[in-house]
Amino acid sequence: MNELTLVGRIAVWLLPVVFAITVHEVAHGWVAKLRGDKTAWMMGRLTLNPIKHIDPVGTILIPGLLLISGTGFIFGWAKPVPVNMRNLKNPVSDMAVVAAAGPISNILMAIAWAIFGRLGVMIEIESVTQPMMYMSVAGITINLVLALINLLPIPPLDGSRIFSAMLPGRWAWYYSRIEPYGFFVLLFLLMSGVLSAMLGYPLYAAQKMFFSLAGLQ
Repeated sequence: MNELTLVGRIAVWLLPVVFAITVHEVAHGWVAKLRGDKTAWMMGRLTLNPIKHIDPVGTILIPGLLLISGTGFIFGWAKPVPVNMRNLKNPVSDMAVVAAAGPISNILMAIAWAIFGRLGVMIEIESVTQPMMYMSVAGITINLVLALINLLPIPPLDGSRIFSAMLPGRWAWYYSRIEPYGFFVLLFLLMSGVLSAMLGYPLYAAQKMFFSLAGLQ
C-alpha cells in the first residue's frame, strides 16, 4: 500500500478507521444496554453516525499523523460511551463483558473486511478489485490493531476491565488507581517502539490468517 499517494492512503483508510472506532464504541453501549444500563442509549450514542463518537485527537489527529508518517501502524479511539456500573445486573462481571464487546466487534469487522476483499478478488475487474483489496487490507489491519491494543491490561483499555474482574476486590481497587496514568503509559509504549515490538508478531500472525481468508496471499 506504500505505492499509494497520501491522498490515496487517506481515501483507502478513512472509512475503515472511522467505522472500526465507531462500531467498537457502539458495541460497548449495546451490550451495556442488554445488561441493564441504558445510559449510552439515552444519550444517543447507540448510533453508527460517526459524528456522535468522533474524538478530535483520537479519531482524527492521531490516525492522521500515523498515516502521514507511513509507519504502517495505525490506531485511534473515539469518545468512550458512558457506562454506569450501578445499573448493571452484576456490575463486576457485566463490566468485563461490556469491555470485551469492543475487541470482539473489531474481530467480527476484520472478518467482514476479509469477505469484502474476497469478493473483490472474485470480481476480477482491476478498476474495482484493486480499491476493494486495498480497503480490505486497511479494514483488516485497523480492526486487528484495535482488538490487540484494547486487550492490553492497561487502564482504561478494555483489557484492564476484563483483568480487573479477575482480581479480588481490594486488588481491583488498587489496580484501578493506575487509570489516570494509563494514557501516558500507552503513549510511552508507542513512542518507544515497545508497543510495536509487543504486538508485532501477534498482528503479523493474525493478518496472515485474515489476508488468506480474503484471498490476498
